[in-house]
Amino acid sequence: MFHVSYTVEDTWRLLKRHGWSWQQPTRRAIERDDDAVEVWKKETWPRVRASRRSAGPGSSSKTRPGSR
Repeated sequence: MFHVSYTVEDTWRLLKRHGWSWQQPTRRAIERDDDAVEVWKKETWPRVRASRRSAGPGSSSKTRPGSR
């Protein structure tokens, strides 16, 4: 939209400048259901991962016919 791109390092610097920090909880949430997490990993995640489009021939340019 604004034709601006950032590297991971630049993004981290920008977030840090605005007071954000990388946070990690010191302990797991009491509500966490490890069995539900395992079911999700086995059943849902493979479907989500498989739904990605594979890289194939074509162009990302809107002016080239191969992009349609």
